[in-house]
This record gives sequence, C-alpha cells and structure tokens, in this order.
Amino acid sequence: MKSDQGSREHTRTTPEYVERHLHVLSDAELLGAVLAGGCVQEESTGLARELLGELGGLSALPGTSGAMLRHGGLRDTQASALMASCELASRLARQKIPKHRPLERTEDVARFLLLRYQQRDQEVMGALFLDIRNRLLGDQEIFRGTLCRAEVEPREILKACLLRGAAGVLVFHTHPSGDPTPSDADLLFTRRMAYAATLVGVELVDHLVLGAIGLWVSIKAQGGW
Repeated sequence: MKSDQGSREHTRTTPEYVERHLHVLSDAELLGAVLAGGCVQEESTGLARELLGELGGLSALPGTSGAMLRHGGLRDTQASALMASCELASRLARQKIPKHRPLERTEDVARFLLLRYQQRDQEVMGALFLDIRNRLLGDQEIFRGTLCRAEVEPREILKACLLRGAAGVLVFHTHPSGDPTPSDADLLFTRRMAYAATLVGVELVDHLVLGAIGLWVSIKAQGGW
C-alpha cells in the first residue's frame, strides 16, 4: 500500500496537478513541466533550476540558442520544446500590437521585439515598417553583429523601407549586456538615420534600445534627435 506521502508525490507528477496549480508553481517547476512533457518531476525541475541559475533567470530564455540549451544539459527534444514555447510567447506578444497606429502602445512593441530578437551573445539591429496610415507592414532583422556592436549604415535600413513601400520606420537594436542605456554611438547613428530618412521621404518614428526582458529605452522620448 502506498504511503500518504507517496500518494501526494504521485499526484504532483500528473498533468492534472500542473493544470490546477499553474499560478502557484515556481519558475523552475513550470519550466520543468515543459521539459517533462507536462508533469512536475524532481529530475526535470532540478535541471530547470540549474539552467535558470546558469542563464540568470527566465528573462534570458528567449535569447538562448539550442546549442546553449543543450550545453546546459537539455536533450534535443527538451531544447526544441523550450524554443517552441519561447516562439509561442513571441507570437502572442506580436498579436497584442494593434494593426492600426501600433506605436501608440510602444510598450507592447518593445515586449514583442525583446521576445523575438533578444540575443545573449550578439547585438541585433532591425526595423518595423509602417505605411502612410501608420499601419504595421512588418518587421525585419537587418544586421547581426558582435557582442559589442552591430555595424550597419542607414542606407541598408532605408533600402528595406523602399522595397516595402514604407512611409515610416521604427529602428531597434539590442544590447546583449541587458542595459538599454543608449551609447554615444547609438545617439550619433540615430541622428544620421533621421537625416538620411528625410532625404528619401521616410519618417524615422523612433529608435528603441532593447536590454533585458522588460528593459528598453525610446531615444525619441529622450529627445535624441
């Protein structure tokens, strides 16, 4: 006969337990449930706890590659399941951005961009393209650089604008350090970008610097140009 403690432990490992306790499970238990196919198990929870400790918490997961996850001890199937979960989170964030006048909710735009483009080991620069009515046409990664800098010229972004028929553009780039404070180089590039955009009839509507999840800066709001 199973002991009461054994019964309780068995109950915790079932998908039904996870469904009923989603909001009270720890980050490690939730992540462990993803790795274990929907159950809370000691082994997967321990692995999740070690992974979160190594990466620095949940906020680092969206920018983590499959190779990094496998290096952290995950099997191929676990790494792909976790990356699929991060992609779902990114797509949900994308759907929260209104199709008309998306920049009226800049925080939603920044949340989506962080989930989609944040990288732990490389700086990424890209753009959101807007039509003449300020409707979102799409987003695109323009360049991926080193840990310190993504070297890109305004003409590369403006070429993408013209190919899409965009009337406005929001430029963004990530800071792998997690600190979104704009550098002097960021401010200089923004001024060059704004000037070059006016020459071809495109409006630079903002330049967002993305740090860790939840941390971002609008250069326009800071009076950067």
